[in-house]
Amino acid sequence: MEQKPFFSVVMPIYGVEAYLRKAIESVLNQTFQDFEILLVNDCSPDNSAAICEEFSARYDNIRTLTHEVNQGLSAARNTGFSQVRGDYVWFMDSDDYVDPDLFEKVYQSLCKNKAQVVVFGCAEEYYDKNGQCVKTVPMCPNEAYCSTPAEVRRRVLELEIGTFYGYAWNKFYSVEHIRRHQLTYENVVLIEDIKFNVAFFDDVASMNVLPMTPYHYAKRGTTSLTSKFVPAYYAVHRERIHLLYEQQTRWGTADDGVKGTLAAIYTRYIFSALSRNCDKRAAMTHADRKAFLQGVFGDPMFNELIDAVRPEGALLKLMAAVLKKRSVLGGLFLGRLIYLVQTKLQRLFIWAKQARK
Repeated sequence: MEQKPFFSVVMPIYGVEAYLRKAIESVLNQTFQDFEILLVNDCSPDNSAAICEEFSARYDNIRTLTHEVNQGLSAARNTGFSQVRGDYVWFMDSDDYVDPDLFEKVYQSLCKNKAQVVVFGCAEEYYDKNGQCVKTVPMCPNEAYCSTPAEVRRRVLELEIGTFYGYAWNKFYSVEHIRRHQLTYENVVLIEDIKFNVAFFDDVASMNVLPMTPYHYAKRGTTSLTSKFVPAYYAVHRERIHLLYEQQTRWGTADDGVKGTLAAIYTRYIFSALSRNCDKRAAMTHADRKAFLQGVFGDPMFNELIDAVRPEGALLKLMAAVLKKRSVLGGLFLGRLIYLVQTKLQRLFIWAKQARK
């Protein structure tokens, strides 16, 4: 019987011809070699399929799975996972790359604490329109080895604050745990990762968090940290807070401290949305922006959380004070001011963003 690999890598592929070779080779160059790669060609319109077949023909531990029609990221991950043979699965994006010692360090951590999930950080790399990396922002979590459900649950909000909780590509998951709970990725816009992770972590009893940044997360096409426009930004992030709050409630941990932490995160999302509402691509009038904020103030979840907010830093304290007073004019004014800083004083905004992290 063929020995199963320790790690399985599931790599969904669509429209990444320019980056795919580097992504695959960064896995092949790992110092720990007990792994398989499942390339899931989601009916990619470019030359990605040929690249997949080339690597599959050259390497015995690489297999290509093909969708005859495009089904999206979640379906590609689910297709790949259905074929994994390893003990742990990693869902890597096919336009990023990793350092060669990632697998070895994850394996070493599992020898120390055989956890159900291993979490690590990343280096956010910002590329301009010419494909040049113009800025790198390291995102490194605090080290932790958790061996009980209570220890894991105490760390979840810390991971969320550092933006580590919601991603799929910064985690090695126990295959047995996913299969036992019959978890799959849902076909939802933008929040498929956080929905999966909330479901996965609901019953997790052990976790390793590694203080390293081996994953190179590419943000391409701009030198600005804020130029990508997401029309559903607020709705997506409001749902994110809702999922986190409901999870904490299920765990019986949604005390005033947790509510305050969630409210602080929510406050940043609200003002980020208010800033984006000022963008011409939002096509919102002053009356539209006013109605949006009034709707936020009428949201039961907002009213459940906001008075418990525990802000840190002068700007967040100001934001929280405006929201606690339910001040429409104050919220619109501050949202406009943030928008102007983001678009006219980008260096100041980048500095503030890094200082907060």
